[in-house]
Amino acid sequence: MKRFRNATQWGIYDIAVESGRIVDVKGIDEDPEASAIGQVLLDGVQHDSRIQRPAIRKGWLENPDRRRDRRGADEFHDVPWDEALEIAANELTRVVAEHGNKAIFGGSYGWASAGRFHHAQSQLHRFINLLGGCTRAMNSYSTAAAQVILPHIIAPWPQMELQQTTLESVVGHTELFVAFGGLPSRNAQVAYGGVTEHRTAKDLLRARLAGTEFVNVSPVAGDIDAHLQPTWLAPIPGTDVALMLGIAYVLETEGLAARDFLHSHCVGYTKVKDYLLGTNDGMAKSPDWASSICGVEAKTIETLARKMAQKRTFLAAAWSLQRGDHGEQPYWMLCTLAAMLGQIGLPGGGFGFGYSAEAFVGTNYRRFNWATLPKGRNPTGFAIPVARIADMLLNPGATVDYNGDEIVYPDTKLIYWAGGNPFHHHQDLNRLVKAWRKPDTVIVNEPWWTPVAQWADIVFPATTSLERTDICASSHDAYAHYMQQALPPQHDARSDHEIFTGLARVLGFAEAFTENKSERDWLRDMWERSQSSAKQQGFQLPTFEEFEAKGIYRLPEEHRVRDWMADFRESPELSPLQTPSGKLELYSATIADFGYDDCPGQATWLEPLEWQETDRQRYPLHLLSPQPKRRLHSQYDQSKFSQDGKIDGREVLTMHPEAAAERQLKAGALVRVFNERGACLAGLSLDINQRKDTVTLPTGAWFKPSTGYGAEQNGNPNVLTRDKGTSRLAQGPSAHTCLVQVEAVN
Repeated sequence: MKRFRNATQWGIYDIAVESGRIVDVKGIDEDPEASAIGQVLLDGVQHDSRIQRPAIRKGWLENPDRRRDRRGADEFHDVPWDEALEIAANELTRVVAEHGNKAIFGGSYGWASAGRFHHAQSQLHRFINLLGGCTRAMNSYSTAAAQVILPHIIAPWPQMELQQTTLESVVGHTELFVAFGGLPSRNAQVAYGGVTEHRTAKDLLRARLAGTEFVNVSPVAGDIDAHLQPTWLAPIPGTDVALMLGIAYVLETEGLAARDFLHSHCVGYTKVKDYLLGTNDGMAKSPDWASSICGVEAKTIETLARKMAQKRTFLAAAWSLQRGDHGEQPYWMLCTLAAMLGQIGLPGGGFGFGYSAEAFVGTNYRRFNWATLPKGRNPTGFAIPVARIADMLLNPGATVDYNGDEIVYPDTKLIYWAGGNPFHHHQDLNRLVKAWRKPDTVIVNEPWWTPVAQWADIVFPATTSLERTDICASSHDAYAHYMQQALPPQHDARSDHEIFTGLARVLGFAEAFTENKSERDWLRDMWERSQSSAKQQGFQLPTFEEFEAKGIYRLPEEHRVRDWMADFRESPELSPLQTPSGKLELYSATIADFGYDDCPGQATWLEPLEWQETDRQRYPLHLLSPQPKRRLHSQYDQSKFSQDGKIDGREVLTMHPEAAAERQLKAGALVRVFNERGACLAGLSLDINQRKDTVTLPTGAWFKPSTGYGAEQNGNPNVLTRDKGTSRLAQGPSAHTCLVQVEAVN
């Protein structure tokens, strides 16, 4: 038995292999709390669902005039590698010649590998840029609204992700931690690019033991671990802005707002004050007003507001808050509320986003940008918001607003997808099914017969990270790891780099793509470029051979001792923010000038699309679709570890016992979850510690449409969610604004 080091998006593991099979997976010594998700590797890598050879869909080959009709419901023929590569290269050439490069959508959504070289998105973009470019996606399903709104009001998203207040500062100074959307520990298992030390849960517990009081503002009590002894406020989903406005009203009317800070470090508070007091609309945003919307008692709102003003308070918002209708508003309002408290830039005070969303948020490590595979420039220079893919496919030539600009959708003729699963990430999958059948051709690199492979025309079997050598080194982690090949390529699989090299050879630019470098040459090249960067920052990396032999390297310590906003607090003139005014923009003239009715110039309560009483009479339950505990997104859903968390092979819907009793439902039952967009089947679990009008169904079940019961079979919640942008500003996904009904399946 031999052990190999492998890096994943949920941790670093030592993998034991015996007689060509994975027999054990365990966390490394450097990880204080290794994620159990690693167990998906035991059978997931060598699962029966592996794609064994290149395959082409029967209808695409045999009926060119109707080649799209049976996409997703057709047989595949195995094809030799040379033939498959030539067919795919010829189709790419045809589309470019007849329709131009914008007609290709280069759809990779990352999360494919923790390795720096064998990263599917990077390999695809390098290849397709050399082909002349394509239409790409910008922003992410996770944080699209945040990525667009925050630069207008406070800071670019990368700065927020990597530089915001550390949990070490919280441990040392925070008296009150108010978490809108909670701090769900299941999410802190993962981090894009890999994670070595899972510290979030331990650091939060350290804060609690040091005296920090936690408040969980979420419809689900379990969104903060019970051992943190949180106070639980359970607003109606999607009403956090109204609740925050009620708190802000108390601060303003009781003289608790930090007026000096608001005057010196912010712009636009006069307009915020007028809105709070109802000067223009005649509606004071009082605790009574807020309570009528969010369902939290007015007295509770008043008490929390006063406590926040009296203590060193840290405000946090989960990523989930900005994945709803008008998702820009809760983040803007959280910044406004923190400014009113006046503690921004003080140790343990202020605000932040995504604590527990990924393992690195709030860590105190040195930030270092490791070298990556050069991808070149996309010659088309064109991209669409990632959550608008179905819109683009269905509406060629249509115009969509985005962040003050207008984007004209191209007529997409070919999709090339490598890394990621749109039939997991995207909303309203029944609409996506219609959209996905519009292009002439879909090409996919994929290790397993996942939904995106099943909905392709040309499928290339790709290797997993256990079948190749790589380097795991991320800008948010303190470590680099040499990833060892533990298994030979399974069946007839090839790495993405080999696949694109083969295509580039047929197309005539293989030398430009490979630069005549082997895999090992590329790894050495990236390491040596990282060495140069390290030297400029005053430290030295080991040689490539030393790193390869040892297998692990830790960056030198560089703990941050000041809050990321401390310099701005001391002098907004000398240390301005990267906003138009250099200050925190509680009112943005830029956004106001865009004239968007669904995103005005300041944080505002806007009713979600699914909100009216008639909506809730038909579909009385708010559906939340959180990250699952037993996998990352849809990765390795076929594994035993993931399947063991289901009920009869279906994802688990959790409901309040009283809501279940009203529908004569019992735990373990098979239920149908439905609304006007679609339906899915799920197993039922009961939990008294969530709102009666709220149900949760984790994302990531492999999409399996069926005519049986008229429902998707595996419990994929995105057959229920609406494919609507958060607003005309960001066009992000709005999955958490979703009403459903639940019934028994007999």
